[in-house]
Amino acid sequence: MSSVTASPSRRVRELLALCFSSVEAGGNRELESLVAELVNCLNSLYENVVLNASDELENDVIEVLDEILKVLSSPQVDQDVIDALSFHLPKVTSKFVDLSGRCLHLVEEIVDRFVEACNPRDMLSILCEALDAARCSHSPSTCSTPLLHGLSKVFISIQRRHYEQLKVAVPIVLNILKDISLETDVQVEDLFDKALGIAFSIRDVSSRLNNEEEAKVCCLLGLYVIQITAILSVSIRDKAASCIPLVIQLEPFLTYCGLTHLGLITGNDTEKLISTVAGDDDDDFVTSFPDINLGASLLLIWAKISHEVAEAANAALGSDVDELQSNPVKRWQAYGMLKYILSSVDLLWEFRRHAIEFLLDITKGVTSSQCNDEQIDCSHYTPGIYAALQAVTLVIMYAPDADLRKKTFEALKRVLSDIPAPHRFDVLRALVTNSRSPSMTAILLGLVKDSMSESSLQATDCATTDTHVIELVELVLRPPEGGPPLLPDQSDAVLGALNLYRFALLFESRECEAGKERSKVGSEILSKKNLEKAYKEWLLPLRTLVSCSIAESLKEDHDQESSLGDVCLLNPIEFVLYRCIELVEERLKSH
Repeated sequence: MSSVTASPSRRVRELLALCFSSVEAGGNRELESLVAELVNCLNSLYENVVLNASDELENDVIEVLDEILKVLSSPQVDQDVIDALSFHLPKVTSKFVDLSGRCLHLVEEIVDRFVEACNPRDMLSILCEALDAARCSHSPSTCSTPLLHGLSKVFISIQRRHYEQLKVAVPIVLNILKDISLETDVQVEDLFDKALGIAFSIRDVSSRLNNEEEAKVCCLLGLYVIQITAILSVSIRDKAASCIPLVIQLEPFLTYCGLTHLGLITGNDTEKLISTVAGDDDDDFVTSFPDINLGASLLLIWAKISHEVAEAANAALGSDVDELQSNPVKRWQAYGMLKYILSSVDLLWEFRRHAIEFLLDITKGVTSSQCNDEQIDCSHYTPGIYAALQAVTLVIMYAPDADLRKKTFEALKRVLSDIPAPHRFDVLRALVTNSRSPSMTAILLGLVKDSMSESSLQATDCATTDTHVIELVELVLRPPEGGPPLLPDQSDAVLGALNLYRFALLFESRECEAGKERSKVGSEILSKKNLEKAYKEWLLPLRTLVSCSIAESLKEDHDQESSLGDVCLLNPIEFVLYRCIELVEERLKSH
């Protein structure tokens, strides 16, 4: 190996010459052995560069790459030699591209030469394999540049079975782009240029077809553009506005693929794309687009961020908002899509802020009566709405400023009121059950109380309202996992549950006194059975717990801030608790 260190370019030149002479002598096995030795020589040079970086070694690399390019560009080069070299050199030479701009240029020319001289289908698999290997390299971003550039040319060169070839390559491209986006020092513009070149190539392929395959390639392009929108958006480390010019370049692809912002935010367009491309028996391929729903919803949010983005797709966001305001089903679908933005911890808060503002836009002026049409079945959309509301609660808890928290709380109230009454308490119960924050539990229970006070539930639903309220209060005061609630850790939730129960007792009593029939069987909350249950199983055990907790805190050093804080948390609970006990005792006497 001393010759490699002494003069790498000379050794490479010798090996290449031996490759040509072996073909002339008809020695295919010898050719394979020489190519393997050439690859070892290049790998040794790369290892030497990594361990002992210097200007001299960089010059050696440039000489080696220049020597390879000269040989490949020779008109006398044998096709068998080029084919044999093509299986290895794109992967090996791409390792050197991060040394300098000159190295990058030479490797791009080497890859381009292989693309021009070799079978496109062979080069497709070769470059895909090289891209897969680049994911494990020291710098995936730079190593992938010439390979992606070559792949974009290969796509156009393929003569038949375009869709099958693209279907194999696109997931690999997306994997390397995703890896690049996760680099701490990623250059967003550079990442975007790589992604955009592939998109243009897929569009060029699609434009040359005129049958069912064209439709599939077009749908594949749509999925690709949506996925890279998510990748691009996640990679932004600063302000979203800086990438508006990049996103503008993506919008024409939506028009070309027949996609609209309304179709994307409702999820209808993505379902259409996936069903066309994947079919019913190709779940593995669908996993190649893990962020497709995030990207679809982000495309609309980008249009909200910038009017220029919307204009680039000839879209009018105002008309989309009007349509969502007037169509409950599409609005529910939009909630389910926006959850992907609201729950993403990788996006800038700016995106979540715009998503919340969009929620406020589409729910403006919407009343509960609009969503209570018995002919519209909301059950299919309830899981998506629930997931969206879970994400909304996270934004409330972790938003970086009070203004966003205020807007998000308003959005929470509006979305909840937009759920048909028969499903609303199911969603609230699920939110309370799965809440890990006592403060958020208290907020949710407060919304139930507000709903009752505003009489937002129709009379036909009041028969089940009492049962739901009892269930929600019991979830907190008598947790499903057993035992009493933990105090003072769950003080907010306990106080919220007691306030809800107190309000329900007063509300039901007032309704009964006014002579209003709550249901055919009367008030569930005021029934003797439920009053006794609340008294014996909730209130009395809680009174003992609170009294003991306060007494223990008072025994401690009064100068300790923690003990004083515990008493301050428990005092309001004690006050509301005793009021609830009084109300229950009064009602039990009437029975």
